[in-house]
Amino acid sequence: MLSLDDSRWTTLTHAYGSAADIPDLIRSLAQAPAPQDDARSEPWFSIWSSLCHQDDVFDASYAAVPHIVDIACRSDGPVDFSFFQLPASVEVARRNGRGPALPADLAEAYDHSLEKLADCIARHRHEAWDEATLLSVLAAQAVAKGHHRIAEAIMNLDDDLIERLILLDFDA
Repeated sequence: MLSLDDSRWTTLTHAYGSAADIPDLIRSLAQAPAPQDDARSEPWFSIWSSLCHQDDVFDASYAAVPHIVDIACRSDGPVDFSFFQLPASVEVARRNGRGPALPADLAEAYDHSLEKLADCIARHRHEAWDEATLLSVLAAQAVAKGHHRIAEAIMNLDDDLIERLILLDFDA
């Protein structure tokens, strides 16, 4: 895993240019992993907008995912749904060609972190999950098992689509 102190972060990029700011955002995230009440809460808002911007991902996204998964795996209490959703979203975007190729020097840690998602989910399985967390966990589990298309389908579920699926209403 790329150290947060590594100078390489200054050469990695995200949606707004240099990823030099990402290590500090990750450090902030590690200090407050609990669920957030507002989607615009920091540091998640900046992390999402930088690393998974309008479904596009960047080389810094691949470097950040192992840290995000590691924080969630080490957390003793409930974690924000984004700990599951962001890694799943990055992998879906990568597999759909919405980002650069995974750099060889980041590949081992990135791939291992996706596999580790299943253990992370198991660690948090006894916590109360709201619907957003449940869907994020399901998407992360699908990614951990190599099923990015299923993860993408899960991430697209909303109340309307869930109701249509329950009713087997496929005409819309």
